[in-house]
Amino acid sequence: MLCTLTLSVHVSSPKPISKLESNCTLDPQVFFHSDRTQATVDLSPGHMFDKDFELFVFYQDTHQPSAIVEAGVTTALPGSLMRDPVVMMSLYPEFPEEVMSSLASRGEFIFLIDRSGSMGSMMHHEKGAQIRIESAKDTLLLLLKSLPMGCYFNIYGFGSRFESFFPLSVEYNQDTMDQALKKVKEMQADMGGTEILQPLKHIYNLRYHPDHPRQLFVFTDGQVGNTKEVLDLVKSHAHSHRCFSFGIGEGASAALITGMAREGSGHAQFITDTDRMQPKVMQSLRFALQPAVVNISVDWTLPDGVTVDTLSPPINVLFQGQRTLIYAQLKGESSGGSEGTVTVKYSLKDQPVTNQLHFCLRPTEETGLSIHRLAARTLIRSLEQEERSGAADVEGIRSRMVELSVQAGVSSVHTAFIAVNKDSRQTVKGPLKQRRVPTRGSQWQILQGSGFNSMSSFSFLAQGMLYGAIPVAQTAQSRAFGSFMSSPVAQSAQSLAFGSFNSSAASQSAQSLAFGSFNSSAAAQPAESMTFGSFNAPLFGWLPVQAAPEPQKDPLLQLVSLQKASGCWDLDATLADVFGKTEDELTNQKPAQVDGSVWATLLALIWLYGCKIEQQVEWQFVAMKAASWIGSQKVGDLSQCVCVGNVLLGCQVTKETLGI
Repeated sequence: MLCTLTLSVHVSSPKPISKLESNCTLDPQVFFHSDRTQATVDLSPGHMFDKDFELFVFYQDTHQPSAIVEAGVTTALPGSLMRDPVVMMSLYPEFPEEVMSSLASRGEFIFLIDRSGSMGSMMHHEKGAQIRIESAKDTLLLLLKSLPMGCYFNIYGFGSRFESFFPLSVEYNQDTMDQALKKVKEMQADMGGTEILQPLKHIYNLRYHPDHPRQLFVFTDGQVGNTKEVLDLVKSHAHSHRCFSFGIGEGASAALITGMAREGSGHAQFITDTDRMQPKVMQSLRFALQPAVVNISVDWTLPDGVTVDTLSPPINVLFQGQRTLIYAQLKGESSGGSEGTVTVKYSLKDQPVTNQLHFCLRPTEETGLSIHRLAARTLIRSLEQEERSGAADVEGIRSRMVELSVQAGVSSVHTAFIAVNKDSRQTVKGPLKQRRVPTRGSQWQILQGSGFNSMSSFSFLAQGMLYGAIPVAQTAQSRAFGSFMSSPVAQSAQSLAFGSFNSSAASQSAQSLAFGSFNSSAAAQPAESMTFGSFNAPLFGWLPVQAAPEPQKDPLLQLVSLQKASGCWDLDATLADVFGKTEDELTNQKPAQVDGSVWATLLALIWLYGCKIEQQVEWQFVAMKAASWIGSQKVGDLSQCVCVGNVLLGCQVTKETLGI
């Protein structure tokens, strides 16, 4: 069977488009208007189905705030979200360079690492997956090498108990970095359960450095039974730190991870499926190195007769490099004016900043209600958080959530999608059936593999195209299609028709057992699972097998591990090995005007930019330290050195690219 894909994308934007790019081959893009707000692009013929199609849109004036107003549905209930216009405002701030660089060597960085037993599980179930604690150790290596000289740091491990590398945070230098890296290598997932409250209390009770703002990084793959108490604790110390949280795997608590970042004015990240931990953590480090934005306010100025109902939660954090969206519902009708104004104010390093945006109240052309649905999703998530926090009117909040979900077609913890026959508008009933669809190529091999969770979105789309789908309040009827999971990546009811794959410690549902299951967690499997073909090795004894080959070391991590705290490298055999050279080859090519460390550091920079540019987000701070160190050595003209280094390593990198 021959499969072909034809794809044409039309992009409409309120601000000028700079260019469109893709990881796949595209035909030349076409712009429809001189203001470059609309463009179309086609996928070139011959797509090989060997990777997902990704389209990247680049805008002009990226850091300027923008707003777009979307018309509602005239048939919706008066006063409802779907009836009134909705405005979406986008903030993407850019801070002055002098402010960004002034705090480069300041800060106290505390890394709190989950060392419970579940951290001994695999990151995912694909071939070559890394153990979670090992990935965390590699991440700590990158973090420790990326910290600026003169800051303070400490590392904690927690489980049923907790321990720290140092009694108090220590100044970052070569000696303390070496001590920490030695302890990182010894870390294991050997500390029992997941108890995070006590280590947090201990950290918050320690004296903090006023001149070194505290940045707390929390890594966990589990859940806790006292989430509200933990979040209240983080909130009560929000004045003294920022909290950056990371949920590892599908079992991490979304309420805990997002809540800690929200209450701690930080940023939350989830590492799921085949995501790599390092890029996401280094992005958060980039945020942590930025100065804190405080006293954020948003004010609306609208014509007489028009009022605004803000749907987004109050903004308590802004980062350069992160977009912030504000949704608001516009009520009433203007008595004459056609323009509104929104003003955002905040303080950055004690300096007041004001951003003011004028926008047209006239709604844009038909956009498919996408902005309304995004606004509804934002409001639903806020209501879910309000419910979890123990609000008084729980029933009223639930009723409001269900109403919004059904009207907007956006799921919530109290609703689910079910299959509906498009012609009869009747719910599809009957037993679940599994159907094998013959396919070719690697694109759809997931249907025949073991990672069912990662295909839930595909199975939902398949059911949706066959029957259509509507959200309803979860009832016994909807539960007939399977259980509803409120995890960050919730499975749809339809996805259970294909079975499920669960690597968390929680027991699997009856629906997943009906098709056989494999649970890789440390928790014991329920006895029922044995009747469906699950394999529990301890019952049968271990069979002798050939030992797995030693995993190859990542050259990037090898290079990073050799860097000194100051940012330089030594010219030796271990560095030459990373480049696939001998120490003599590196030494013999060294220009006479530079010493060994400068030459080694220059080669490391050339190799990073020439051979690992696709992983730049991971080594960007390592490279910045290296370039800064070279600049401090007051070496003469380095242009010839860069040319020699390029020839030696087979690269084509310019001196300007290296930042030296």
